[in-house]
Amino acid sequence: MSYESFVAAESALLWGAFVLALVMGLVVNKTNFCTMGAVSDLVNMGDTGRMRAWLFAIAVAVLGVAILEYSGLVEASGTFPPYRGGNLLVAENILGGLLFGIGMTLASGCGNKTLVRIGAGNLKSIVVFAIIGVIAYFMVSPFPGSDQTLMSLLFYDWIRPMSIDLGASQDLGYLLGGDAVATARLTVGLVLGLALLVFVFRSTDFRGSFDNILGGLVVGVAVVGAWYLSSNVGVDTEDGFMSLSGYYEEWDMLADSDEGRPAQGRPLAPQSYTFINPMGQTLGYAAGGFDRALLNFGVMAVFGVVAGSLLWALIARSFRIEWFSSVRDFVTHVIGAVLMGFGGTLAMGCTVGQAITGVSTLALGSILTFAAIFLGSALTMKVQYYRMVYEDEASFGKALLTGLVDLHLLPERFRRLDAV
Repeated sequence: MSYESFVAAESALLWGAFVLALVMGLVVNKTNFCTMGAVSDLVNMGDTGRMRAWLFAIAVAVLGVAILEYSGLVEASGTFPPYRGGNLLVAENILGGLLFGIGMTLASGCGNKTLVRIGAGNLKSIVVFAIIGVIAYFMVSPFPGSDQTLMSLLFYDWIRPMSIDLGASQDLGYLLGGDAVATARLTVGLVLGLALLVFVFRSTDFRGSFDNILGGLVVGVAVVGAWYLSSNVGVDTEDGFMSLSGYYEEWDMLADSDEGRPAQGRPLAPQSYTFINPMGQTLGYAAGGFDRALLNFGVMAVFGVVAGSLLWALIARSFRIEWFSSVRDFVTHVIGAVLMGFGGTLAMGCTVGQAITGVSTLALGSILTFAAIFLGSALTMKVQYYRMVYEDEASFGKALLTGLVDLHLLPERFRRLDAV
């Protein structure tokens, strides 16, 4: 997908990102694809339907990236964000994932679901979006008149030294492949993806659910489609095809003026869908007076999901204005949004950005984040449930220990409340 000018090529990237996100937002609303709901159904009711839909999306993304990368049609290294970075950010992946999992449970949904709910008329989600956006923005952008970010002030000095240097890359293909990295990435991707497919479709209930199949399929295909799009859009120069990020680096030599030049080059790298950092980018775009230079893939993804969800809500006549039911409901959502903002930025993604997009690159950090998000969400649900059932008898500590026992993370002797 080569274009004669940078502006035309970038426009193709942005509109492609918007269209894919619009389809995803529409289908997610229609099918009720929800990662927080998947954890809730599994933990509270033993229903695996939506969890299998999530795993189906992961399987589709893993298989798609494995095959397309081996064929030279997708670039899954040197991405934005750098999923395969050589430093495994263990503490950031785990702590960020836990915070995000807790936060999405308190705020009634992950980043993607927050956008879907906005499109369907949920005003509570606008508050959640704004809080996440502010925190995500200042986690990576300096405060006005300063060179300090929330990340540098609160986390960097103590959390970054806990990272582990794994060499050139942290993906499973590189770590297991030795000299045959390309073949190893294909092999690991095929084995993992097919194993997930077998597990997912072993369930007759899942096979009989059109919505679960459609939701998982479309989300997975959208992630792969975005990888393909962002890896192949470029500019036709005198020296041949040049990627958008490559052109940006050589801007002064290739362009006649700064007209059409983006504010940053990193968001031009190959990427796919994630929603926490883009919420910050979207607020930055609005605060910057909707400057075209601040418009990027992530901002268009946010707009696309909201628009797609709104479109389905209008088609299905399900658009409903919803506000907080009480002060407690407001406070709970605010706390959840704060945790999601910090956690999603620390972990470098969310239940889509890390657990689907990141895992599709076979990055070890993405897998760690996925596990931490699941644990944080599941444990929060357990604590909430026990405290609701036992009321005054269930202190936070008792509910926490019992929840850990229920999740088979502690032996039975640590149980403090009878199972319900």
